[in-house]
Amino acid sequence: MNYLVVFLGAGLGGALRHGVNVWAARAGSGFPFGTMVINIAGSIMMGVLTGWFAARGGGPQALRLFLTTGILGGFTTFSTFSLEAFLLWERGAHLEALAYVAVSVAAGIAGVAVSLMVLRQLA
Repeated sequence: MNYLVVFLGAGLGGALRHGVNVWAARAGSGFPFGTMVINIAGSIMMGVLTGWFAARGGGPQALRLFLTTGILGGFTTFSTFSLEAFLLWERGAHLEALAYVAVSVAAGIAGVAVSLMVLRQLA
């Protein structure tokens, strides 16, 4: 049963990721905004879900797996982030590559931290 809920969640997360990437591609920039937004939003949601489950005593394992390992696992794109950072660097956009990595990592960590702090205050 756990494998099924992860499978279903990952499909939904992947579809959401595709939607964000399509939206970002319409902006017409060569900068990977879609992946950056996905990783930051995924980090914020991981903090929210972790804080929410902790405040509620954990919740059902199937729900935790569906939302975190499934949906967020399918939605976030760290391997794509790594590839895009390398490709920016490879084509000589060194400052953009460094900014992409720095903003994505810092905002992702900040997203988890802030959302966890907020949820802990509400609990």
